[in-house]
Amino acid sequence: MATDRHRTGQRLITDPLFYVFAVPAVILVGLSKGGFGGSITLLGVPLMAFVIDPVAAAGILLPILVATDLIGLVAWRREFDRKVLLSMLPAAFGGIAFGYFAAALIPADGFRVLLGLLSLWFALQWFLSSRHHEHARAPNRLRAGFWGAMSGFASFVSHAGGPPYQVYVLPLRLTPPVYASTSVVFFAAVNAAKLPAYFLLGQFSAENLATSAVLLPVALVTTLAGVWIVRRIDPASFYWVTYGVLIPVGAKLVYDGVVGLAS
Repeated sequence: MATDRHRTGQRLITDPLFYVFAVPAVILVGLSKGGFGGSITLLGVPLMAFVIDPVAAAGILLPILVATDLIGLVAWRREFDRKVLLSMLPAAFGGIAFGYFAAALIPADGFRVLLGLLSLWFALQWFLSSRHHEHARAPNRLRAGFWGAMSGFASFVSHAGGPPYQVYVLPLRLTPPVYASTSVVFFAAVNAAKLPAYFLLGQFSAENLATSAVLLPVALVTTLAGVWIVRRIDPASFYWVTYGVLIPVGAKLVYDGVVGLAS
């Protein structure tokens, strides 16, 4: 395990064990930011939290998320669904604001359990009912607002906005490029909105930013790889992978939440 000095982020992390977990975490983040895998971004904090404090992990990852968002925006800037963004983003910003002012009063571990159970339920429902053969669900502003707010709050708490976002957007059955583009634009806006709050919470120390800079090249390369994969994968395979990722993600969230509540 990393030392307490590493856990508190007092200097650039040099412990090789940290990078054993951090590099795979950043690879997953990069692939997701390229449009492939959707909610796998939220695995970044849990992986890094094996060796450092989760709060420090979130602070290290946010600059990487913002930088990779820029690549995603360049790659997918023309194919997003404007209606989805207009119906979800205002509520997402509200969820971020709520998270900033009220997260200390809400048990984050309880929220992780709920979010994980929802992820598992949604993925299993899709697989068991062969949802991929059904018609696309019609847009709905009420659902969009609810899941947008949930996504913004979850993203603020632990960069875990993927599952609630997917609960609303995946049933719309957007084509893979449009889904990827819409997701990239949505989370670029969400991550940008989180920057002031994270700064006020003191999570952008020079030491954390230095560690982010060391990991950034890995994220940039894998973001481009994610773009390449999405542009070449067929829609059926894309949705199998995207829904399938929800299962380990949901299980991890439930496990982390239960352990946290029991401790």
